[in-house]
Amino acid sequence: MIFKTNTCALYGIEGHVIEVETDLSNGLPGFDIVGLPDAAVRESRERVRAAIKNSDFLFPQKRITVNLAPANIRKEGSIFDLAIAAGILGVSMYIINEALEGFAFLGELSLNGNVKGIKGVLPMCLSLKEKGFRKLILSKDNADEAALVGGMEIYPVESITEMVEFFKGNRDITPHEVNPEAILRSSNEEEYDFEDVRGQNTAKRALEIAAAGAHNVIMLGPPGAGKTMLARRLPSILPEMSFEESLEVTKIYSIAGLLKDKLYLITRRPFRSPHHTMSAGSLIGGGKVPHPGEVSLSHYGVLFLDEMPEFPKNVLEVLRQPLEDECVTISRVGGTITYPAKFMLISSVNPCPCGYYGDGTGRCSCSPSQIKSYLGRISGPLMDRIDLHIEVPAVNFSDLSCRTKEENSASIKKRISKARKLQLERYKNEGIYFNSQLKPKQVTTYCIIGKKERDLLKNAFERFNFSARAYNRILKVARTIADLEESENIKIEHIAEAIQYRSLDRKYTL
Repeated sequence: MIFKTNTCALYGIEGHVIEVETDLSNGLPGFDIVGLPDAAVRESRERVRAAIKNSDFLFPQKRITVNLAPANIRKEGSIFDLAIAAGILGVSMYIINEALEGFAFLGELSLNGNVKGIKGVLPMCLSLKEKGFRKLILSKDNADEAALVGGMEIYPVESITEMVEFFKGNRDITPHEVNPEAILRSSNEEEYDFEDVRGQNTAKRALEIAAAGAHNVIMLGPPGAGKTMLARRLPSILPEMSFEESLEVTKIYSIAGLLKDKLYLITRRPFRSPHHTMSAGSLIGGGKVPHPGEVSLSHYGVLFLDEMPEFPKNVLEVLRQPLEDECVTISRVGGTITYPAKFMLISSVNPCPCGYYGDGTGRCSCSPSQIKSYLGRISGPLMDRIDLHIEVPAVNFSDLSCRTKEENSASIKKRISKARKLQLERYKNEGIYFNSQLKPKQVTTYCIIGKKERDLLKNAFERFNFSARAYNRILKVARTIADLEESENIKIEHIAEAIQYRSLDRKYTL
């Protein structure tokens, strides 16, 4: 006798429907799982056996064979427990086959028969829905997350006893529902606000430009100048996330197991600030079964690298590909996985090892070779991929003691939202959304400049020895500045301001 149930396996951010075939036959009692299972799946034999017995069901004393199809996909984790248990209860006649039509099962079992939550539920639910499944049995711990996928009936259960009673018709379970739009509207106010930052008007202006065009930024200044303070407030001026963006970010956090304390929908743009001792695998993603790294956890948000030269050079160099391609491709023996990585890179740098070079106080004791070596930890190709270079000087006493109220994040966000709407309309047929995503051919089309602007850019290019990539980035930043002023054309003042944001090219040799 063969009984079939369905579940799902994760591979990257995509799910694959797995058919669980349970066969009960005569012979010596045994319990085998086939279909390329890993150690965690093979261990489910003992979890399922104990769960069924401790739930007062009879475990069949026959030969049980469970096949996880298709057999060419490696099965990993404990997510198959509930589907395997349902199959064994089916061949034992506790559940009839017709009752399971259209159902899928996701969940880990404890030894007493309770159904425990798992990670990665959201992307698995989306995949199941695409394959035509409309009913899902899973743990109550995952019910809110699964209910984000509209068009599916989510039936949360606490134990396999409750599941059996439901399929027998002895227990009524109301499909679980949530209102994701209401969650987005009810998001709390931002914890950080630009009105808390005294002075640093140039840096604030540069970050406004960065947010409007989704440009990458490096801030250079002495310790205590407010670089970290400014970076932490950048998400507060970024436009609100759409439901589609929230869903995509939530998928990544679900796979990483970072949805906790009922945070089943990410409604704020991520802000990730990893420590400089991290490995390249932690930044880019990896492992035997590749998991998302910090660049993917920053998707649609901000990745902040504080004291960038302190990061190992090999760690910084892995940023090159995701900064260009907006995705991360990780290859392992078992296959290749691609994670999205559309993030804004914000980094801070001291001008020298002690941090006080050029501050006018004479405190710096670093030699020119030490300064060059310190800044040289950031390679030229990586620096070329950063659009705006901002100098953040130490704040003077008059700015700190001034009682004039600074502009808040809400008013800055309004200007940024207008600029982004202009870009969305301009690039609606190009498959891109922001000025920072313009390719060289598109720069030629959308960043047209006149003779005066071209002459200014030519002089700057020759004087400061800009690279070809820096040339394109100046034009893209100028396009964003023009958008903030709602100007159709890029003017000479826009080019001049954009050139000022290449200070590391002009002032320092890396």
